[in-house]
Amino acid sequence: MSTSTPRAGARTRVGVWLGRPLASFHLIVTIAALLTLLGLVMVLSSSAAEAYAADGSAYSLFTQQLIGVALGVVAFYLALRMSVRLLRKISFPLFCLSIVLLMMVLIPGIGSEGADGARRWFNVAGVSFQPSELAKVALVLWGAHILASRRSEHASLKSLLIPLVPAALLMAALIVLQPNLSTAIAVGIILVSLLWFAGLNARLFAIIVGGGLAAATVLAFTAGYRSNRIKAWLNPGDDPQGLGYQSNQAKFSLADGGPFGVGLGQSRAKWSYLPNAHNDFIFAIIGEELGFIGCIAVLGLFALFVYTGLRIAMRSVDPFLRLLAAGSTTWIFAQAMINIGYVVGLLPVTGLQLPLVSYGGSSTAITLLMFGIIANAARHEPEAIAALHAGHDSRLDRVLRLPMPASFSPMRAAAARSQSSRPALDGRGRRPLESRAVEGRRPARADAGVRAGRDRRAPVGGRNPEPGRRTPRQPGVQRGHTDGRGYRR
Repeated sequence: MSTSTPRAGARTRVGVWLGRPLASFHLIVTIAALLTLLGLVMVLSSSAAEAYAADGSAYSLFTQQLIGVALGVVAFYLALRMSVRLLRKISFPLFCLSIVLLMMVLIPGIGSEGADGARRWFNVAGVSFQPSELAKVALVLWGAHILASRRSEHASLKSLLIPLVPAALLMAALIVLQPNLSTAIAVGIILVSLLWFAGLNARLFAIIVGGGLAAATVLAFTAGYRSNRIKAWLNPGDDPQGLGYQSNQAKFSLADGGPFGVGLGQSRAKWSYLPNAHNDFIFAIIGEELGFIGCIAVLGLFALFVYTGLRIAMRSVDPFLRLLAAGSTTWIFAQAMINIGYVVGLLPVTGLQLPLVSYGGSSTAITLLMFGIIANAARHEPEAIAALHAGHDSRLDRVLRLPMPASFSPMRAAAARSQSSRPALDGRGRRPLESRAVEGRRPARADAGVRAGRDRRAPVGGRNPEPGRRTPRQPGVQRGHTDGRGYRR
C-alpha cells in the first residue's frame, strides 16, 4: 500500500492539472517549444561536419534552420491572434494561391531545379521556399471549412466530396509532377483524415483509402529512384554499398547508440557515413547520440501531441475547429511516424521529414504555424473561454497579449455561411426579407407588403392607447401620412 499511494497521488495531481481550463493550450505550446529546441540542437550537431566541409563554417546550415525557426515563431504568434472567422475567410484564397504556386514552380526559370532534376523550390534572394508545404496548410484549412459548412447544412454525400476531393487530387497531381511523391502522400493523409473525422461512410472511406494506396503503389514503381527504394526496403542485404547503403547506415547508427547514446555531438555517422544525416535521417543521429532513451523521449513527445490534439478536437464545439485540430494532428503525427518508420527499416524511404526536428526552414516554419493554429483552437474550448472571460488568464496569455476568444454561436455561423450566397440589394438598398431572417433577426411576415393597405394602425411616437383594436380608416388621408391623432396610415 505504501508503494501504490504515491502513484495514486501522482495520477491525481496529473488529473487535476489536466482538468484546468487552459491545460490543452499549455501542453501544445510546451510540446512545440521542446521539439523546436531539440531540432535546433540536433541540426547543429548532425550538420556541423558537412557544413564545414562544404562552406568552411560549421554553423551555415544551423543558421538557415535558425532563420526558419524565427519565421515559424512569428507565424505561431500570428496564428494565435487570428480569429476563427478570419481563418475560415482566408482558407479558400489561400488554397487558390497554393495551386497557383504549385503550377508556377514547375515552370523553368521560375522554379529552381535541384540536383536530381526536381522542381520543388522558389529561391528568392538566397532564401528557398517550398510551396508544397503551404499547400498542406491550405488544404487542411479549406477542407475543414467546407466540410464543417456542409455538415451543418446536412448536405448530401455528393456535396461533401465535391469539390474537396477533386481539388485535393489536383493538388496531389501537381506535387507528383515536381516530382515529390512523399508530400503527395501527406496531402492524401490530410484528405483522408478530414473525411474520416467528418463522419464519412465507412464503406466509401475504405474505397477512397484503397484507391489512394493503389495510386501510390503504381507511382512508386513508375520512377527509377522510387522503385530502387522499394527494392532496397524489401531486400536490404542485396546491395549494401549501393541501394541499401543509406538504410543500413541508419541502422548501424541506432545500434551504436545503445541505451544511453555515445554523447551529444559524438556521432560518427555524421562524418559523411550517413547521407542526409541532418535532414531525412536525423532520427538515426538522435538514436546514436542520445540512445534509446532519446528515441523514447521523441516518441513520447509526439504521443503527447496526439493526445492533446485529439483532446482539443473532442472538446471543441465549433465543427470547423474540431475538424481542423483533428486533421492537423493526424497529418503531423503521420508524417513523424513515416519518417521514424523508414529510419528504423519498417517502411521504404519516402523523404518525409521529422516535424520540427529535421533540417528544413520552410517545413519548420509551416509546422510551427500549424501548432499555433492548434493552440488557437485550444483557447476556444468552452472551459477555456469561460476562464479567460472571467479573468483567470495565465501568465503566458498576459505576456503574449492575446485577444479574448469568442464563443461559438450556430446562428453566427449560419450567417457567416450565407455571406457568399447573400442576395443582392433591392431598390431601397435593403436585402430581401428571407436573408435578413437567416441572420438571426426577427423574421418578417410574408404579407408585409400588404400591411400598408390594412386598417391596422400604429402611432408614430408611442404605443397604441387601445392595444388589440383596429382603428377605422379615415377618408381623405393619403397613404404614408398621419391623421390628426398621430396615426400612420
